[in-house]
Amino acid sequence: MNTCRLIFLLVFWSGVSFSQVIDKPFEQWFSIKYYGTVSTGGAIFKDRNEVIQGISDHQLFLPTQGQFQHPGTLMPDTRYRSMKTSKIQAMGIYQQQFWYLDEKTLWSNAWAGRMEFSHHLPQAHLFAGGPDFSFLIADGTSLEYLKDSLTIWRTKLTGESVKALTYARGKFWILTSTNLYTLQDQQLQKFYSGEGFTSLALSDTSLYLGSDQGYYYWNTKALKPTKHTALPSVSITSITLINGHPWMGTTKGVFTPKPDGTYAYFQGERWLPGDEVLSLTKGPQNTILVLTTQGLAQLQKRKITLQDKAYFFENQVRTRHIRNGFNASLEGMDKGNLATGYLSDADNDGLWTSMYLGSQAFRYAATHEKQALENCRESLDALERLYAVTPIPGFPARSFERSRIKSQLADSKVWQNSPQPGWAWKATTSSDEAIGHVFAFATTAELVNEPSLQKKAIHLLDTLMSHIVSHDLYLVDYDGKPTKWGRWNPEYVNSFPVNVGDRKLNSSNIIGMLQTAYYFTKKEKYRKKAFELLKKHGYLVNLTRPMNEIGKAPDNADEHSKLLSEGWNHSDDEMYFLGYWGLYRYAFHDTLRSQYRTAILDHWQSERPEKDATWNFFTALTGTKTFDTAESIWYLQQYPLDLIDWSIQNSHRQDLQFLPDNFRKQTLSQVLSPAERPMQRHNRNTFILDENGGKGQSEFSAGDTWLLPYWMGRYLGIIKASSSNQSLFFSN
Repeated sequence: MNTCRLIFLLVFWSGVSFSQVIDKPFEQWFSIKYYGTVSTGGAIFKDRNEVIQGISDHQLFLPTQGQFQHPGTLMPDTRYRSMKTSKIQAMGIYQQQFWYLDEKTLWSNAWAGRMEFSHHLPQAHLFAGGPDFSFLIADGTSLEYLKDSLTIWRTKLTGESVKALTYARGKFWILTSTNLYTLQDQQLQKFYSGEGFTSLALSDTSLYLGSDQGYYYWNTKALKPTKHTALPSVSITSITLINGHPWMGTTKGVFTPKPDGTYAYFQGERWLPGDEVLSLTKGPQNTILVLTTQGLAQLQKRKITLQDKAYFFENQVRTRHIRNGFNASLEGMDKGNLATGYLSDADNDGLWTSMYLGSQAFRYAATHEKQALENCRESLDALERLYAVTPIPGFPARSFERSRIKSQLADSKVWQNSPQPGWAWKATTSSDEAIGHVFAFATTAELVNEPSLQKKAIHLLDTLMSHIVSHDLYLVDYDGKPTKWGRWNPEYVNSFPVNVGDRKLNSSNIIGMLQTAYYFTKKEKYRKKAFELLKKHGYLVNLTRPMNEIGKAPDNADEHSKLLSEGWNHSDDEMYFLGYWGLYRYAFHDTLRSQYRTAILDHWQSERPEKDATWNFFTALTGTKTFDTAESIWYLQQYPLDLIDWSIQNSHRQDLQFLPDNFRKQTLSQVLSPAERPMQRHNRNTFILDENGGKGQSEFSAGDTWLLPYWMGRYLGIIKASSSNQSLFFSN
């Protein structure tokens, strides 16, 4: 990069400064899962030694071999040989030790095995411990109060079946589906009546009563409960208080109230092996143990900084997502098991790699780390080869692979044999690829202070743009025809009605691309072509058209226009914002830059509800002081560590405010946390509520989804570097 350009940028950007966000530690949740089928009466417990043990179908089990991103299994617990022949009907915790119940006996292996009491309810399957090793036992309809194997009190409930027993506030509490009773001094009293009761939890100050239609809550001063039904899932199956805070299991996941009155919701296999929760309890080191019909989840949280998270994701990309230098996805996994998957080609290998390369350019500019420089080098090599594997000068492939597996590749008809023996390349390259390449080449040329890389990036930029300009603003494929989407020619662009988004998008992208090419090469052909489009063909009017004018094509429009305007295209948003780097940063003069700024800020206003740090930080390029910093940090903090495409369900939730159908396809008044919504890249609608097809087969890379906005924020000075250096390689 020559000295004049560097001086210009330093002078231009010296007037742009932001209030830095201090990278404070926040709570990052993640889950370790253990798969195994559990019966509907199953339960999970933890004793004073931090041992986790559960029961299912009369058998004890232990979780084994689980780590984050490496699920474990539930295995039979055979440690006590004397228990192998016991038909254990229930287990529980008393004085922080495991206790077991069979058809005759209630016992514990603690206290040197001395604690063993006989009872008289052969079908007993519930018990709770009271004072001085006294116990209340239930078989469904009958209750027996024991002390030292003596029956102190016994009764039978008529027409009711006991759902739960507990001891709190100096008395026993007995729950049936219609009544909550207390037992004190051998007196059974009705406390509350209703319908559909399922579970309860008590402390000295609170009482929570779960039902199949929400939950009831009493504090110590309340005579009547408040009922809560505006919940993520109303069918409550289990409640536990952990450090006085309620956690509620349901038939569709787990939730817990947050201080702001909303709920943190854990649903789908990102968090749980199965959605139907059977049992909840506090686990080792303040974890949350959630037993479901499909296995056990150990929900954990750690205090980390965004910088800690960034280096975790950096490792994730390098160890799990690099294919021939591409930033690739994992596919074909069995429930997220890395060993069962493969690194897949994709239509947008060039785009995802461009976005990752951009992140590493920002990282290198912010930190000067050698690893970032090497990542830039490898990614740029992959992009360079996209041009080398095709026989068409300046035309980049979508992807490339070894030709011996050509028959295994998706869309095999568009794969062509390369002039380079043993290789195949994917044709039909789109505008998504082109704008991504230009962004990557520009950030490398400007920010990576390594002459060989800068020279290569500028050469590739010139190569691509020379092809486009010499082919009348088209990407021309192996068959001599323009690709379906690589079209910026006025005859194509201005054929769309003014309110169809592609007219605005393509105009914005090509002007940014031409400006970028001129800025780094100083070749007049790029400047000349850009001004021809701006002045003669109305591209300035096109690209500055307000977003509120973009919508559905009129009834008399052609079918292609109608197809492209059925709803808001979020892939277009990604292309717009990547293009804004070159559109605004390399504007020909200040008058244009001011007009571009107005267009960018107008577009951003439409994107604000998504709270996407990527859109916000690209908007910050304009020097605006308002770009939703807090929402951006929220996005980066809330983004899950697990990037696998698990099925996610939210449309059933009654705690959300749904909107009527609209052109933007915004389903909610407030976007959900990234931790609660389907996994997606920046080119999808963040208001999508459900993902039914996700079965743990694919894992996205953090290279484009998270690292790009984080390192961009670091480079722009929005996020301050942290002194933290925590390792986030989790294990149980």
